[in-house]
Amino acid sequence: MRRVVLFIAMSLDGYIADSEGGVDWLKGQDENAENVDVYSDFVKDVDTVVMGWNTYHQIVTELSLSEWIYADLSSYVITHRDVVSAEKIVFSREDLCNLVKRLAKEKGKDIWICGGAEIIRQLMREDMIDIYYISVIPVILGKGIRLFGGLDREIHLRLRETQSYNGITDLVYERRSSFF
Repeated sequence: MRRVVLFIAMSLDGYIADSEGGVDWLKGQDENAENVDVYSDFVKDVDTVVMGWNTYHQIVTELSLSEWIYADLSSYVITHRDVVSAEKIVFSREDLCNLVKRLAKEKGKDIWICGGAEIIRQLMREDMIDIYYISVIPVILGKGIRLFGGLDREIHLRLRETQSYNGITDLVYERRSSFF
């Protein structure tokens, strides 16, 4: 089975976007410092990306206006809107958890959960995320869109890896199946 991987950045106080939905704060502490290209290493093991409409809309209207930045991946956008799918972008009304379960059974590489917060929370409620790759950015936003909301259960994780560069700390956890 394919792994379901959350790869996302958050502020030190747990937000993935500011109160306006902005992400211009996603940078290290020193503009002139060299950053580590964690994305290129991460995406080598991924062939599918899943996101909600708001994340998709932000990408195409703010972050990458001229081209689809995930053209090398099969993209699934969960939406209630009537949007015509393209060759590499599927707009789906399918239940998120059912879609991810179906994709996980297919042959392929890892499935990247890109965002947003409600997509992530739905998968967390069903304990469907295998790997949590979280980059903690050196900023305290004070308010915005929280990565982790209320859950009805605990999710136990095992730390696999950490690295730090330019004030950013990458934390990689895997889901534990037991409490030992």
